[in-house]
Amino acid sequence: MEAYEECLNKTSTHHAPWYVVPADDKENARLIVSRIVLDTLNDLKMVYPKTTAKRR
Repeated sequence: MEAYEECLNKTSTHHAPWYVVPADDKENARLIVSRIVLDTLNDLKMVYPKTTAKRR
């Protein structure tokens, strides 16, 4: 367990974080992963590209 924790602490970064998701309850595991994906996508702050009147 200590080696596992050390590995995660040394390889997880702000740019590329690791997430530990319990897999013994599939329904909750899927909810947790869904929340991580949604939060990550929302953090990207994506917007539609601006267009011109001529192109519209």
